[in-house]
Amino acid sequence: MNLNREATPKLVPELDPHFRPAVLWNRAFAQAVQASEQGQPCAIAIERDQNQIAIYETNLFPSGVKDAWDEANYFYMERLVKCLLWVKGGWKVTIGGAPLIGNALKEAYAKGGQREFDADFMGRVYEQDFTVGVADLSDLPRAYEKSEAVGGHLAGCRIGFDAGGSDRKVAAVMDGEVLFSDETVWNPKVTADPDYHFAGIMDSITRAAAYLPRVDAIGVSSAGIYINNRTMVASLFLKVPQELFDAKVKDMYPRVGKELGNVPIEVRNDGDVTALAGALALQDTNILGIAMGTSEAVGYVDCDGFITGWLNELSFMPVDYHPAAMVDEWSGDYGCGVKYFSQDAVIKLAPAAGIDLDENLTPAEKLTVVQNLLEEGHEGAQKIFESIGTYLGYGVAHYADFYDIKHLLILGRVTSGRGGMLILEKARAVVNADFPELSEIEFHLPDESDRRVGQAITAAGLTALKDCY
Repeated sequence: MNLNREATPKLVPELDPHFRPAVLWNRAFAQAVQASEQGQPCAIAIERDQNQIAIYETNLFPSGVKDAWDEANYFYMERLVKCLLWVKGGWKVTIGGAPLIGNALKEAYAKGGQREFDADFMGRVYEQDFTVGVADLSDLPRAYEKSEAVGGHLAGCRIGFDAGGSDRKVAAVMDGEVLFSDETVWNPKVTADPDYHFAGIMDSITRAAAYLPRVDAIGVSSAGIYINNRTMVASLFLKVPQELFDAKVKDMYPRVGKELGNVPIEVRNDGDVTALAGALALQDTNILGIAMGTSEAVGYVDCDGFITGWLNELSFMPVDYHPAAMVDEWSGDYGCGVKYFSQDAVIKLAPAAGIDLDENLTPAEKLTVVQNLLEEGHEGAQKIFESIGTYLGYGVAHYADFYDIKHLLILGRVTSGRGGMLILEKARAVVNADFPELSEIEFHLPDESDRRVGQAITAAGLTALKDCY
């Protein structure tokens, strides 16, 4: 049983021949279990905030029969649980019907275990001790999830702010009309002093406020995880010591609203704002939005046009199961989305493309160098964006196992210029070649201005007001 061989893609990224798409490995595993005619049912329950519970049902080889089956079971379940955690979010995992796997995962998520980072991260997000439990299938809790309507509010004088890892964007919007928009380069991820972040946010917002007769509401699109407008975890504040994070970062955005005179403020993950922007533009539902910038930000609008409250932190979700895939410096895991759908992917592929990037440049500057080479007709630069497009095709098929996708929207700094079209063309080619059942998914690339400041404009409409006047 060579599942790695079965996971070889039909269309291989030219600059990454060892790429092994997660979706192909998972499908090969499922087919092998079915072919064995000995499949055993298993289910995963994940609990998150407000007692919400997500359930995922699957089948495994019977345990204790063959070493190869037990190894495949563990690899499949370890990767699957990690994927579900970063899609849904949660602080409690219960494995039903597979006690050996459940106990092994307990060790993986324990202190010093293989997935300690994930456990600590989820514990911080939900302010609960992360746990893994084992149960009989019949004892698993029932699924309970809810979604909410957010955004689309146009009346009044509004400011939208988009906090990215390389630049911050702001827009002043009055009754749906954009009066001002601006981008400012900053370096939040390498700065330890949270006063730097606060000053930068205030600088952008006060400059936008100058174009409005008053400020009725502020909407924020920001990389990271936010609950009740509070910053729980965010790569923007990666260097801020935990003590200062708790004191000055968790309530930073509410402080911005107070600073401007107790202006109502709504904060959402930039991925969700990406998806909302798509829903407004397309006037449709079931939209997965992927912003490719400093990291990979993902959001989803469901069949009702609502956001789900899922974590959607797919930058940490594995998309490549090859054990030699690049390791993410933050999580310590390999094959994660951040190295495939962000400026990190461009930088990672540059050496194979024959492009030598100055190590003294920031990641954003390195991306700009490659994009300039692409516009000049550099063959290696073109292969970089085509390889990212191949990643995306297989990534979308993987995501479709967790999301019901009608539209895929991509934007962000990596998609600027000709590179965005190359990414989209290759992604479509992969879906048509390997996943004809998904060929009805529509791929979208906003126009250049929306790719850059569209999230700030959409963010302006996040906050609902009873009366703007």
